[in-house]
Amino acid sequence: MARIVIIGAGMAGLAAASRLGTLGHRVTVCEAAGTYGGMVGRHERDGFAFDTGPGLLNLPAVYRDLALKTGKEPLEQLVDLVPVDPESRHLFADGTDLVLPNASRGGVAKALDAAFGAGSGERWGEVMNRGREVWEATRRPLMEEPLPDGRLADPYPRPPRRGPARWLPRGDYGLEQVARRELGGHPGMTALLTEYATRFGLGPDAPAGATVLAYMEQSFGVWYVRGGIRALAAAVFRRCEQRRVEFRFGTRVAEVLTAGGRACGVRTEEGERIEADLVLSSSADPGLGWEKPGSGLGRVTVQLALRGARPEDTVHRTVVHAADPAREHDALLHGESVPEGPTVQVLRPDDPTLVPDAGHEAVTLTVTCGVREGDDLDAYAGHLLDHLAKSGLDLRERVLWREVRAVPWVPVPSLAGGTLNPANETGIPGLYRIGGGAHPGGGLARVGMSASITAGLIGPA
Repeated sequence: MARIVIIGAGMAGLAAASRLGTLGHRVTVCEAAGTYGGMVGRHERDGFAFDTGPGLLNLPAVYRDLALKTGKEPLEQLVDLVPVDPESRHLFADGTDLVLPNASRGGVAKALDAAFGAGSGERWGEVMNRGREVWEATRRPLMEEPLPDGRLADPYPRPPRRGPARWLPRGDYGLEQVARRELGGHPGMTALLTEYATRFGLGPDAPAGATVLAYMEQSFGVWYVRGGIRALAAAVFRRCEQRRVEFRFGTRVAEVLTAGGRACGVRTEEGERIEADLVLSSSADPGLGWEKPGSGLGRVTVQLALRGARPEDTVHRTVVHAADPAREHDALLHGESVPEGPTVQVLRPDDPTLVPDAGHEAVTLTVTCGVREGDDLDAYAGHLLDHLAKSGLDLRERVLWREVRAVPWVPVPSLAGGTLNPANETGIPGLYRIGGGAHPGGGLARVGMSASITAGLIGPA
């Protein structure tokens, strides 16, 4: 039995603690805040409740595996997990209104043909087929196993070049080239393709392999946890308690201690020394073993408490695309602060647990963008509401109150040919990295896999 200290009770810390506790180790989790969950938080006011982090779940198989490996109950007995269908609605600046079904490649093709013209679905499907090849080539090294040595080349299979173009230097091949060469530069399909990457904090310079993000979502589906994603964090926390994990909230770790070149515990800000055989850190504090990677992009979230019932035909997730895609492209590429008329994700869950009664609605707006100190975020929230209204989604007269939050840094997923997050092993024996800033990167599924990979490296007691 090893004594293990985990720094941070976010989803990665909870997932690692539950797995390591099940393996027979004695686990202590130190969390600076007063509760668990990290970015997967919950804000409550006047009977309304909002997730303060991600609102939807991709690849629930990661947490199904966690539930089965740490206990006898399947995930569906721990949380009320429901598929989101339709998966999303997309509103474009030219007035196009596109609704995509959940986990239906054929249904997506039909919707694209109807919205953008015959042949659009086939073109999109060919790109998704290439995304599937990326998934098959990178699923194990970038989701299930320790980070391999060296840089991983982008496995995206470029289509053959014809005519005089075949003699030109090949150069880099990214999402922009996929959109231009394989989607014919169609503005709607280009916006659709790049939105998947932007949502994960990736800029327009993302490699072509980022098509795997769209492939995964359209193939494996999107899911919602009733009560919000916070309910998933609560379920994993309960599993930790069942495995006798000790939690020390309000305990900020100041230093990882070493002896003989090996991690041997931590020191808290109050000066307390906690001995350990192994330390796992989900903190991106350089003093705790590593620095955060990332794209320089952050997130602005607006929580809206609305009067009036949620309309019956409302789609759970609507994406209002940028009014000026070229302007947004430049703003994201250079990490510029809060661009005008950006791409906005609008989450409108049909969940009575999030509102005081059936005569109200809880809505969350999210924008990926540069975030700078001194930005007038409340004024920006008003601008976003005006932007939505111009796109045909006018919520302004229903707003009871709004609250704005900003995160200056979005953890990005590891991508072959692009950003690779630091490995889980640090080079210091006994010290491991987990969480969104470590391999395999940001997003609920990936932070769950970082815990699984690290628990596998440590092994049973």
